[in-house]
Amino acid sequence: MRSLLVLFAVLSLSACAGMSAPKQPTPIMPSIELPRFMGSWYVIAAIPLYPEREAFNAIETYTLQPDRSIKTDFRMRKGSFDAPVKVYHPTGYVVDGTGDAVWGMQFLWPFKGEYRIAFVEPDYSATIVARNKRDYVWLMARTPQISDAAYVRYEKMIADMGYDVAKIRKVPQQWPEK
Repeated sequence: MRSLLVLFAVLSLSACAGMSAPKQPTPIMPSIELPRFMGSWYVIAAIPLYPEREAFNAIETYTLQPDRSIKTDFRMRKGSFDAPVKVYHPTGYVVDGTGDAVWGMQFLWPFKGEYRIAFVEPDYSATIVARNKRDYVWLMARTPQISDAAYVRYEKMIADMGYDVAKIRKVPQQWPEK
């Protein structure tokens, strides 16, 4: 019996030795002003979900509902600027106690994907939405283009969160002049 316990302890320790330490959670804003976050956001770059891998003119629009859920319209063209517009309608649910910075985003009931507002500019002109798994990330702005310097700064922020920035895809945006 004693040798069985020793064997179990050795196997347990060797299994732990091969495991890497868990990553720290991606950051979140201490709080956001939910009404200011609502509206349209152009997707500047992303480690995208499967349906948005070939997105052009991707834009996500949030509308706060009376029950504090968030109606979401994600519009994009797949593969080119001339492709038909595809629209997805997930629903966001704010997680209590997170300063409105963590949501569950539901594309298909009953599953909710993690949606963490890791960064938002003080004027709400740009945001980074992340996940703890570091499998997806979105850089979005209120305008379809941002400066190269701003892009480099945001990409560094994303890298500092533990993402492999080589996986990021810039989303082509081409809109008529207003």
